Amino acid sequence: MGVDKQTFYNEKIFALVPMGFCYPGRGKSGDLPPRPECAPLWHPKVLKAMPKVKLTLLIGHYAQNYYLKDNVKNTLTETVHNFHEYLPNYIPLPHPSPRNNIWQKKNEWFKEKLIPRLQEMVKSILEE
Repeated sequence: MGVDKQTFYNEKIFALVPMGFCYPGRGKSGDLPPRPECAPLWHPKVLKAMPKVKLTLLIGHYAQNYYLKDNVKNTLTETVHNFHEYLPNYIPLPHPSPRNNIWQKKNEWFKEKLIPRLQEMVKSILEE
């Protein structure tokens, strides 16, 4: 995002809001999906407490499906690749995981187009 650690962890600037507020448990290939009742119950309350949100990063397909609803594409890659369709409010991103290093290598446009646009937007918001 182009910010230092101190800025990123400043709770007056950035907020990290999970799709679920409890650990859903472990499945065969990683964590289980977030509990379906959690986001509809808690996200409106949490977001109401943060009325000045200028950009939301939708990290992973659960967040993208929840917020983009019918506008989500067939795959996470298609959704992320078409990030410009969701601006200025949302930027869909893959979940940050060592498993996604392969995905990033296969999708060079991510670092070439999306990351610079994200950094530009974050810088602009911070300068306001």
